[in-house]
Amino acid sequence: MGRVTERRKVIRIRDGAVSSRPDTLVAEEPLEIRLNGKPLAITMRTPGDDFALAAGFLVSEGVLGGAEELRNIVYCAGATADGSNTYNVVDVTTAPDVAVPDITLERNVYTTSSCGLCGKASLDAVRTTARWAVDDTCGGTAPPVRLDPGLLSGLPDRLRASQRVFDRTGGLHAAALFSEDGELLDVREDVGRHNAVDKLVGRALQSGALPLSRTILLVSGRASFELAQKAVMAGIPVLAAVSAPSSLAVDLAAETGLTLVGFLRGASMNVYAGEHRIALRAAAAQG
Repeated sequence: MGRVTERRKVIRIRDGAVSSRPDTLVAEEPLEIRLNGKPLAITMRTPGDDFALAAGFLVSEGVLGGAEELRNIVYCAGATADGSNTYNVVDVTTAPDVAVPDITLERNVYTTSSCGLCGKASLDAVRTTARWAVDDTCGGTAPPVRLDPGLLSGLPDRLRASQRVFDRTGGLHAAALFSEDGELLDVREDVGRHNAVDKLVGRALQSGALPLSRTILLVSGRASFELAQKAVMAGIPVLAAVSAPSSLAVDLAAETGLTLVGFLRGASMNVYAGEHRIALRAAAAQG
């Protein structure tokens, strides 16, 4: 298994003084994901939780939606001279009745889950393939998630306190799942923010916890379309980010009913979509 961190020599310059010392860096290695024996995608990731990463990626692709649809995940031998296992190739075997995408040479490339889609096509693709609706404005059996801004404002510090590898390297993104009451359910780190989310979602799939219909997804960086997509595909109603969202992420959130919060820093935040889940009157009273 690859290491999460590696050591490299660095020349350090501080106030004109030059010294040589080892530095701890986050590891970055390719992971090839195969589906029923056929190559599907390659992503650059931090080794660890690779099976969860592959499972979460397939949730965001609309292939998997429950633990019963996943038969097995194994490491395959990598292409080394001596035939040893690099632990950089995983093969996901689905249950016989699971529909799988047509894997073509065009699809088998270095990819993210939004590869090849843009604009309206992206929005339509997520809307038509999502298994669970996050839009609760039309009523349902359970009351909608409703969050006090004060609860949201305390989440980034709790995420930061859980970033153990970031403390050693300063080079990792993180994603965390919280309950609607603010309980930290899971946190994952990775060199790619999309991978960190896939690891969370994959672990939830493996434990039979999908859909994550009463949770908050918090990411340490910006909120891209891809991350909004992954939240919707996992049934997560609230996505919060400490930085800015993209325009397409806001469009997707508005289209699907996802609550999207950006620039979540201390008591300040911007609500870009799904404001019905935020207790705005409470925020006004606090102000």
